[in-house]
Amino acid sequence: MADRYLSFTATAPGRLLTRRLGLPQPAPLRRWTAQRPGLDGPLLHLTAGGPPVPGLAPVLARTGLPTGTTGPAAVVLDATGVRDLDTLAEVHAALHPVVRSVAASGRIVVLGAPLDARDHHQAAVQQALEGFVRSLGKEIGRGRTVNLVRLTDAAAAESTLHFLLSPRSAYVSGQVIAVGTAGFEESDGPASRALPLAGRTALVTGAARGIGEAVAETLARDGAHVVVLDVPQAEEDARRVAARLGGTALTLDITAADAGERIAAELPDGLDVLIHNAGITRDRRLVNMPADRWSPVLDVNLGSVLRTTDALLAKGALRTGGRIVATASIAGLAGNAGQTNYGASKAGVAGLVRSLAPRALAEHGVTVNAVAPGFIETRMTAAVPLFIREAGRRMNSLAQGGLPVDVAETTAWLAHPASGAVNGQVVRVCGQSLLGA
Repeated sequence: MADRYLSFTATAPGRLLTRRLGLPQPAPLRRWTAQRPGLDGPLLHLTAGGPPVPGLAPVLARTGLPTGTTGPAAVVLDATGVRDLDTLAEVHAALHPVVRSVAASGRIVVLGAPLDARDHHQAAVQQALEGFVRSLGKEIGRGRTVNLVRLTDAAAAESTLHFLLSPRSAYVSGQVIAVGTAGFEESDGPASRALPLAGRTALVTGAARGIGEAVAETLARDGAHVVVLDVPQAEEDARRVAARLGGTALTLDITAADAGERIAAELPDGLDVLIHNAGITRDRRLVNMPADRWSPVLDVNLGSVLRTTDALLAKGALRTGGRIVATASIAGLAGNAGQTNYGASKAGVAGLVRSLAPRALAEHGVTVNAVAPGFIETRMTAAVPLFIREAGRRMNSLAQGGLPVDVAETTAWLAHPASGAVNGQVVRVCGQSLLGA
């Protein structure tokens, strides 16, 4: 559904009126296209606290962004060496002079270090970077995003930095992403940068429409053979999507007790990427919510994810180097009136990810992460009453709704062969919603 307010504010009368009334002034976001795959402008690399992360310069060079100081499209501030209040002041000194000059739809990425449990001064100022990044993200405007990446190894964070320093991350802001070293090998880089998922099989549940269809399209664009899974009632749509993408349609009830076994039987050669996208809502306030509105939401959104994941891992259907990406929601992280069932199911997804991720990596060589969408423009949100829909669109730092492709691009980054060091993360795709952290 078209965002008419966004279109209006792009006109001269719209800018004048909204400025005078103090209304949000969203900027059109630059998203990835084959014609314009990168940001428009140079990259500025700054350091605070020192010493810099070893090997960072060549990683940044491989983003394809030229270096420069005038009108940067991206700024990377290496603050991994910040250990006390004096060096924390260097963060302000580095960014204060350049923030105003960052191009529209530009990126600021702050690099931090893991918190040191043995040094409470270092832990305090490194934690301070989170508040700094989230606050800057809420004030910077013009479609620009600000994120924090905690890392110890630049090479292990390459796929993450490439994602955040590109138009693919247009609706990801105010996030803190931890990148470890476990699960990463230099040899995990894709054979083709243009087709990083070539030779891999990806299964997407709920893929016949909406966000799931966008995820399937994006993974296919990146070279994967996509299995489009949906309920039998959506078989026609699933076959249409699969045919368009050169994939395979698979229809079954994902809540069935044997769903995992049936998927494994349909994929005897194994699976590389498992995307849990299928989900439903049955909204009603708890006082008015009967059990027949509670149980199906928990069963589809959480129960099927638990059972299917367990079955596929137990059968070894997910190959070493595999990726599991589940779909949470900001409703599960921040709560939402009328959605106790949905919020519980999506918070459960986050709990699953954080608990299973280290064990799945250690025992199966598989990473487990989640995306948590905010207000995304779909047929479901188009049916929301006007004023509630407008509030959902504007209550984030980018003052607009996201698109299904924003969730898809984030999912594709987590599914990337070189993202093995990203594990146990729940990444919000919400334009930095004002709800929750």
